[in-house]
Amino acid sequence: MSTQPPSDTEALARLRTHLDGMPPVAAMKISIAGWDGRALSLSAPLALHRNDKGSAYGGSLVSLMTATAWGLVTLRVEAAGLDADVFVADSEVRYRAPLLADLTAHARLDVEDAWPVFLATLRARGRARATVVTQIPLPGGAVATEARMRYAAILRTPAVPS
Repeated sequence: MSTQPPSDTEALARLRTHLDGMPPVAAMKISIAGWDGRALSLSAPLALHRNDKGSAYGGSLVSLMTATAWGLVTLRVEAAGLDADVFVADSEVRYRAPLLADLTAHARLDVEDAWPVFLATLRARGRARATVVTQIPLPGGAVATEARMRYAAILRTPAVPS
């Protein structure tokens, strides 16, 4: 079922509420660091995510990347006027270097041109998959951690054929 696409402010407020509604995610103290309609960035303070070496805990890094990629697909599905549940299907993570600063994950579609096909498939079949690339940079710009994740979206209410 199609709905009216939300404004960015409404969509980000809904995303914030949804993230805060999941106790493990709420405990991470995630903040929305950026959204331009194509890419999403979420941040979390290092102070809550340190491991025994004083760097960012690997589980926190992958959790932040998972939440960021999920948020990206959710926001883009909503922006298309669709109402769908979004699930992580699988992921491949690479830890490149220790992070000794606050965590900020940046997510974007792996292939931007694939989005129209994703939406057409979601409308026609009620489900579709998208691949998202997420990175957490080091303060100097190199990559601390990166992931390639596949997400599935399933319409909550099947689309009405046109």
